[in-house]
Amino acid sequence: MVENDDTLLYRIGITLIPGIGNMNAKKLIAWCGDPALVFKEPKRDLLKIPGMARILNSDINLQQLLIRAEQEMTFIRNSGIKPLYYYDDDYPEKLKHCADSPLMLYYKGLEGIFNKKILAIVGTRKATSYGQHICKEIVKDLENENIVIVSGMAYGIDSCAHRMALSCGLETIGVLGHGLDRIYPSENRNMAARMLEQGGLLTEFMSQSIPDRENFPKRNRIIAGLSDAVLVVESAGKGGAIITAEIASSYNRDVFAVPGSIHNEYSDGCHLLIRRNIAALARSADDIRYSMGWEGKAEKQKSKAELLSKYDHEEKIILRIILEKVRAPIDDIVLISGLGATKAASVLLKLEFEGVISGLPGKLYEVRK
Repeated sequence: MVENDDTLLYRIGITLIPGIGNMNAKKLIAWCGDPALVFKEPKRDLLKIPGMARILNSDINLQQLLIRAEQEMTFIRNSGIKPLYYYDDDYPEKLKHCADSPLMLYYKGLEGIFNKKILAIVGTRKATSYGQHICKEIVKDLENENIVIVSGMAYGIDSCAHRMALSCGLETIGVLGHGLDRIYPSENRNMAARMLEQGGLLTEFMSQSIPDRENFPKRNRIIAGLSDAVLVVESAGKGGAIITAEIASSYNRDVFAVPGSIHNEYSDGCHLLIRRNIAALARSADDIRYSMGWEGKAEKQKSKAELLSKYDHEEKIILRIILEKVRAPIDDIVLISGLGATKAASVLLKLEFEGVISGLPGKLYEVRK
């Protein structure tokens, strides 16, 4: 999985510099031109870089950091993990556009998953039966949309969203607040194993990183940055789901929230987001489809399949051509179908008499709405 050990060593090493942060790490690499040069340049020259004197103080031994980086590389190789570097082509494109995105990510799972439509679903760990029902209903209604469901692997709404996605055959990504050497909560181990076959696990944290409280806001920004939209199903007035929604809004992502009872404290956060115009009200998957421009795609696919199932081989050939081109010229129909002009004209006439297609000026044909 690791193409160039030396390159990866220095990339990981930079993230280990105490207090560096992702934005300063990128700044340091941009100034030096290459991660390796950060460790090879004299420290006196690095200290001249604006803002680096405070971080690269005399107490930091940069070479010592590489020993820990080597340990991580061994873990990566032995665990089948794919390291994702910020400047690489396979780094998640949507996340790359966020200023505070991680310099390094560690991923295990299916390839090519980050470029699909992604919906993050988040909420309280203390999900009510109402919240779980709505969460399952929305995920179920999106099963034909080829949407990837992202969440944070926590109890409650997060786990509900992951499990329902798995049940519906949707791909799902868990974003972790710790390293890939563990699963937290441990009750989700079996679910996580299934996700590796039907999605993946992603983190910015190295192995031996435990799920500390301060890690979860960092995890939440990755959830928001990966996604096209974020749905908050249930949340109290404060909490991780609200943080995720606010971060998503700052990234110009669409945010949705499910309304609930005014007497339920775990609907307070959703109502707050709607009231502050951070989130659009979402009662169902249709509300998300409409706002995201995903509306009707599943229905069109279904109606197309139903239409084709009613006809024999020759009719299906011609209908597929017309559906593909939307408005198909007679010459294209004859050429692509291979039926010949006489047979094609006969089938077209039959379909037109049955009200399935319409003839238009210029010898064009379209399927009737």
